[in-house]
Amino acid sequence: MGDTETGHEANGSDTGPAVAALERVTNPVVSVDGETVTYANRAARAGLDLPDDIDDFPLPATALEPWETLESEVAETAIGTDRVVELDDERYDARVHRGEDGATITFEPAGETPAPERERDRRVKDRAINEAPVGVAITDPSMADNPLVYINEAFAAITGYDRETVVGKNCRFLQGPETDPAAVDVMRDAIADERPVTVELRNYRQDGTQFWNEVTLAPVHDEHGAVTNFVGFQNDVTARKRAELALQERTDELERVLERVEGLVQDVTSVVAGSMSRSALETGVCERIAAESAYDGAWIGEHNPATNTLEVRASAGVTVDDVAMDADHPAPRAVTSQEVSQGTADRTEHVAFPLTHNDVEYGVLTVCARAESAIDEREEIVLSALARAVASGINARETSRMLETDDVVVVECDVTDRAVAPVALSAAAACTLEYNRSVHRLEDDTASLYTVTGASADELVAAAADLDGVDVRPVVEREGRAELLVELRTDEPGLVEWLSTRGAVTRSIRAEGGTARVRLELPQSANVRATVEALEERHPGTDVVSFRQRERPDETRQEFAARLEADLTDRQLAALRRAYLGGYFEWPRPATGEELAQSMDISRPTFHEHLRTAEGKLCRALFEES
Repeated sequence: MGDTETGHEANGSDTGPAVAALERVTNPVVSVDGETVTYANRAARAGLDLPDDIDDFPLPATALEPWETLESEVAETAIGTDRVVELDDERYDARVHRGEDGATITFEPAGETPAPERERDRRVKDRAINEAPVGVAITDPSMADNPLVYINEAFAAITGYDRETVVGKNCRFLQGPETDPAAVDVMRDAIADERPVTVELRNYRQDGTQFWNEVTLAPVHDEHGAVTNFVGFQNDVTARKRAELALQERTDELERVLERVEGLVQDVTSVVAGSMSRSALETGVCERIAAESAYDGAWIGEHNPATNTLEVRASAGVTVDDVAMDADHPAPRAVTSQEVSQGTADRTEHVAFPLTHNDVEYGVLTVCARAESAIDEREEIVLSALARAVASGINARETSRMLETDDVVVVECDVTDRAVAPVALSAAAACTLEYNRSVHRLEDDTASLYTVTGASADELVAAAADLDGVDVRPVVEREGRAELLVELRTDEPGLVEWLSTRGAVTRSIRAEGGTARVRLELPQSANVRATVEALEERHPGTDVVSFRQRERPDETRQEFAARLEADLTDRQLAALRRAYLGGYFEWPRPATGEELAQSMDISRPTFHEHLRTAEGKLCRALFEES
């Protein structure tokens, strides 16, 4: 039990009146220190058969017949308190008085101890405290430094300190370098104010390991309201605290990412929308990313098949040379795999994002960040979305250049893939289809007008019924010329629409016998090879017939048509095109205004109103100066 305190010193310096008084006590009284009997009065020596020379020769505590019962009771008695112990002895029960450096045991005649029911209640309470699943500690504020006078088994298990080591010490031995002083101050103030308090603080076990301790302190009052002790409850909440700290860390990281990219998303989107050219777009994007404090810089490169390198088109914040496609670098890996690639060099992290829109490759965007500011998964998702926006913006600029450039590349190819609707229809109905431009229907989807020869409307509709996702709607059938005007729609984007998203303008399509000759134009500066390769991949069996470059005239027929179309509403253009293709301006008319109006799902007066307005605009376009 050592290092406990008793309020009675029977031997040593106090050998006068105190010992004489104890010698006159008729009940047996003994003092123990650890496992040694250090004093026994006359009644104890006589009644317990102890020798007279204990003062000179202390006895082992086992000399007391009930010691097996008393030993654990002494250990569980808080310093400065006493408890009654029932013994298997017809003569005596015992009362244990516990001090800092020992205990005094008074043997009282059986029957003079408290009622058995009260004693059993006290024992149950003592056992409950000692076996409680939370740490319990009791301090005595009347003693210097408010030391511990009792700890239960759970306290010892949580902290690693046994009862003999800590009783008599202030509980600050649990504190360490990372214990929050503010939490300690809260406990100290609560003790000074004699009020309850609960805090969480980082404590240290006897082996030096840290744990999070949820401590609840409460004062214990006597019958007069005075504080006699403080009881503390310790609960190891390390697992919960770690989860809370991990969640807070993830929350802080997310806030950091959001703060980093919040303005970036808006600014890059503005650059993409507002740039007048591809070069300005790429430069603006790189400059905006480089302006972000978390990034060192950014650059955009494009694959040059002739040199098999990534040629740098724009950069900001970093100096970059062209990168070989077979180099161990994230940028060429991203282009090859079409996936985000990451790598570190010279303490700088490089994260490369492929720039692809509708399967057309426009290069790679590489963001450079310091190694300590690594781009995490959530930030990568945001930057990937920005890369897609950049690729879409580049695609729009490349497409618009088709109407601005003076030099174009004309590509002719034969397409035999039956997934292309006119190819499949020309084979199924044994007819010829010639493309006459695409139109927007009232439902805001896109359809294409084809002139058909060699098949009737019923034959063509029957052939389309056997094809998935293909719809044919006859507009005008010219019986004398065996010619049919039809509107062709598909569930998936058609060939014309698909090519337009890649900056290509479809000039003509002639499908006959299961093969379609397609002629398209692209800007000379565009990546023509990539577009053709994408076409060949989408439609296997495609055969390129010719490539040729030509210089465009000041205004082509298509540009004149585009200028006129810009001045016409969708319904005006549809009315004018259907009237022309349906032979409305011929005599005799193969189609009436009523029939053409029905093909547009509008009334005849409305059709004529749109047609007359369109004719007026056409005349102004022809006869007035631009």
